[in-house]
Amino acid sequence: MKSNLILLIIVFCTSLNSFAAENDQEKPTQTKVDVEKIWMDYAKSKGGITWGMSKEYPEYEKVKEGDTLLIQLEQGPCLMEFFHNRWRRANDVRRWGESINNYGGCPYVFD
Repeated sequence: MKSNLILLIIVFCTSLNSFAAENDQEKPTQTKVDVEKIWMDYAKSKGGITWGMSKEYPEYEKVKEGDTLLIQLEQGPCLMEFFHNRWRRANDVRRWGESINNYGGCPYVFD
């Protein structure tokens, strides 16, 4: 009985030790996504950024469906696309990845 208890403790400690060793190993880092490159490639595939880079939105009457604008906010840029009669973050239209809505000025475009 005593030897079974000792064996159980040894097995438990060994498994904890191997678990700790795994956690000490450096984990591979995620590849950093170049959001602005994604935006530029997308805009280029559509013929370029329709309204360029600006701190102001263009006049509503002059904007067409699918137009793009790289809005410049204090917190950084955000690619916008005119979709279904209003400006939206391009990521909300194209859905590259949820984290893109946290890039630059994107979280603040509707404040």
